[in-house]
Amino acid sequence: MTRRHFARLLAAGAMIAGLTNGVGAQSSKSTIVLVHGAFADGSSWQRVIPLLERDGYTVIAVQNPLSSLATDVEFTKRVIDAQAGPIVVVGHSYGGAVITGAAAGNANVKALVYIAAFAPEVGEPVGAYGEKYPAPLGAALKPDAAGFLYIDRAHFPADEARIMAATQKPVNASVFGASVDKAAWKTIPSWYLVTQDDQAINPELERFYAKRMGAKATEIKSSHVPFLSHPQEVVQLIEQADAGVR
Repeated sequence: MTRRHFARLLAAGAMIAGLTNGVGAQSSKSTIVLVHGAFADGSSWQRVIPLLERDGYTVIAVQNPLSSLATDVEFTKRVIDAQAGPIVVVGHSYGGAVITGAAAGNANVKALVYIAAFAPEVGEPVGAYGEKYPAPLGAALKPDAAGFLYIDRAHFPADEARIMAATQKPVNASVFGASVDKAAWKTIPSWYLVTQDDQAINPELERFYAKRMGAKATEIKSSHVPFLSHPQEVVQLIEQADAGVR
């Protein structure tokens, strides 16, 4: 073997090692499972997903039927359980109640991120604190004949919000009286984003949840949907959670 041939072999080996290390470094990042709230679907994360993928994350957005809390927990749990390796589970609004039940007992879930979300205790109805911590959204909810709730379209003034109004996915009113039988935040490190201008969940209730969980809380001057108005900040919190447990 000539010296030049040997040098080429060494270079090829280094290149293969570099590629292998690159794959390993990328795969070491957690899979991010995103869980939408009521009146929405997985597309609500449309501004967050590309940013996470740009940073090398695998992202899954759950599509829940919103027909009952138990069904949504089951759907989300199936998605979580299908992932390999470390997982960060993110829930918005009602989705926080869903991940509280769905992520419990899965050793691969390393962190929970609550975005302006419900974070109920075991046996505690999702809407338990609606009277103590009222929010304007409560007066805007309209039920249909099947018991599903819609948000009155008159409460969506901006152009983008009107699209949300036209495409909103109704939620069964029963979910706010339902409860989970396990609370994942009791055993899994949690992060919480409080939205100071929230009209759907009282910011004081969000602070209550974050404190009760012992979550690492961050506040932002935003409406109830910061993933639309402040996607970079939402991504930053998710990535902080991942880094914090890795």
